[in-house]
Amino acid sequence: MSAGGSLPGWAVGMSIFGTYLSSNTFLGNPGKSYAGNYNAYVFTLSLPVAAWIATKYFVPFYRQSGEISAYHHLEERFGLWARTYAMACYVLSQIARMGTIMFGVALGLNALTGWDIASIIVVTGMLVTLYTLLGGIEAVIWTDVVQSIVLMGGAILIFAMLLFSMPDGPSQAFSIAGQQDKISLGSWRLDFTSSTIWVVFLFGLFINLTNFGIDQSFVQRYHTAKTERDAQRSIWIGVVFYVPISLLFFAIGSALFSYYQVQPDLRTEVMQQVAAEQLGLPINAPEVTAKVASMTPADYGDKVLPHFIANKLPVGLAGLLIAAIFAAAMSSIDTSLNSSATVFLKDIYGRYIDRDVSERHAMLVLRSATVVIGIIGTGIAVVLIGQKSILDAWWQLQGIFAGGMLGLFLLGMVARTANGGIALISVIIGVLTIGWMTFYPVIEGQPRWLRNPLHTNMTIVIGTLAIFLVGLLLSQFVRSPPNDTEST
Repeated sequence: MSAGGSLPGWAVGMSIFGTYLSSNTFLGNPGKSYAGNYNAYVFTLSLPVAAWIATKYFVPFYRQSGEISAYHHLEERFGLWARTYAMACYVLSQIARMGTIMFGVALGLNALTGWDIASIIVVTGMLVTLYTLLGGIEAVIWTDVVQSIVLMGGAILIFAMLLFSMPDGPSQAFSIAGQQDKISLGSWRLDFTSSTIWVVFLFGLFINLTNFGIDQSFVQRYHTAKTERDAQRSIWIGVVFYVPISLLFFAIGSALFSYYQVQPDLRTEVMQQVAAEQLGLPINAPEVTAKVASMTPADYGDKVLPHFIANKLPVGLAGLLIAAIFAAAMSSIDTSLNSSATVFLKDIYGRYIDRDVSERHAMLVLRSATVVIGIIGTGIAVVLIGQKSILDAWWQLQGIFAGGMLGLFLLGMVARTANGGIALISVIIGVLTIGWMTFYPVIEGQPRWLRNPLHTNMTIVIGTLAIFLVGLLLSQFVRSPPNDTEST
């Protein structure tokens, strides 16, 4: 679970970088910029702010606690319910994450190989679960290092080939993208009902604070580093690598847009493939032609990069990119599997079933949990087949499950007089708020005055603030530090 606290900071940092570099980045980022612009890149720009807060407050907090579980301290602070609640939110978010990542890699491999998407998902789930099962957190980190290098090499190769494949040279890719407003970060309007720069930045800040502050996979990495300083350095290494590489993937998307603008036959071809797949009909069917006429870039943006790799790269280079896409998926899924299994052992089995579990029995529990969670995550990926945007699907699921965790964590760190009862009231209000913001749009016949006017990315922001601010307000009425909350 912690590799004996023996790993160098640079390796842990590359593993953090590899976790961010999932197939959601490899396919989702180019898909977003192909269909729109660089608005989603603002998420990445929030990383340095979150990293500064994490290195100053979160890493020392966890290293000094000595607990491998990110949620152990919540029981000491607010009671057993708080630990269980945060743990459940985390496991659900990781299962959703595994599902979106496996779905993303299946889209890429389907375009490259023609294999069935569901079959790719099942095989991917089996392979990643197997090697995570055998190697533990140390295997996760060292394979992340290698996979990240392969992925960076593949991204640079694709971008270079796109630029030098333009009929009028590399500058044509930038000029076409610029004319179509593909390089813009979005609107600076102070508007929280659409995906403005402010909305995406706030969403990114809260998600990344959740990652660095209460995500078991990150907290576990802090314990694998040799020293506290190595753990802090690892965060900055991950951020320094990811910020430019993330931008590169958005640039690939805008370059793809330019390339497919000057190659209309290729653009029609990928649209026909997507339409035929969605309708379950031959590519030359009249219904497919009719659907193509109504399609927008948002309908097929995630499929363009795999199409380019399959049709324009030499066989050997295409193989390298297949490896890169698969590496992107593996480097993130293995992290989710290992950390979720750790949470199951420490926060469920070790807390509710057997507090004095032997090391041999603990290994059995970890391996069993890895298999079960791998199966569930694979099932979620199959359910997601048909989603238009990988990145949108993941962001929505992450906002739902992560919204309550960060608010509770911050309340425990800042409001020293908040007790278990106050925290419970705050969490109930926060969960109700998240539920209203998430599910109201899909419930018909509701009064207009109950409508949620905010953009979906604001769910985690409002949910977190609801828990934190309600708890902070209620704690003003408590004059003494909270008593022992073991029975809460």
